[in-house]
Amino acid sequence: MRTLYFLSGGAAQGLVRELQPAFEAAHGCRLEGTFGAVGAMKDKLLGGAPCDLLILTHALIAELASQGHAEGASARPLGLVKTGVAVKQGAAAPDVGSPDALRKVLEQAGAVYFPDPAKATAGIHFMKVLTGLGVADGLAPRLRTFPNGATAMAALAQAPEANAVGCTQVTEILITKGVQLVGLLPPPYELATTYTAAVATRAAEPALAAELIAALTAAEAAAKRKECGFE
Repeated sequence: MRTLYFLSGGAAQGLVRELQPAFEAAHGCRLEGTFGAVGAMKDKLLGGAPCDLLILTHALIAELASQGHAEGASARPLGLVKTGVAVKQGAAAPDVGSPDALRKVLEQAGAVYFPDPAKATAGIHFMKVLTGLGVADGLAPRLRTFPNGATAMAALAQAPEANAVGCTQVTEILITKGVQLVGLLPPPYELATTYTAAVATRAAEPALAAELIAALTAAEAAAKRKECGFE
């Protein structure tokens, strides 16, 4: 049986998993890959990990294509993903609709869960938000960072701290049991990221990778993309 290897940002995990069973059955293959911080996925690709398909931020796909690591002509956008604030399922939903409201929520949080501030799209951005709100230093002992948004949200679901909150891309909040989306980051701190799929230059299964891109971006999958948090 053929294997299609992929490296993907965590934002696409819900969508890929939704379409995986039907795709594997239709093509007589299996999908095997990693979801994680986009910077970490770039490192894996450059480190020689097997890869037929990449699903990363549009900017990173463009960078890798310019360096000869991705087939630029194959690139197709999956959609826009916004970044949100989450709390444990069943907790009171705080107001995060303005910078002042978000600052108050963060200052009152027993812990703040979010992805890698060095390699994850949402984590890098959220550290800038904390700095912009003037709470980064005060919150330092309460910051809880994880390799990607999915692991951060899974940890938030089990958080022992009172008033624990988290921040990552909406797609990763929606697929995690035990947490709930309470709102998007407010202006001027919002973050919307376009995710794009492309065939890796050294793909062993380039045609199969192109078929998966077609399935992920098909009009028939529009409802699934929306359900999984893509706009």
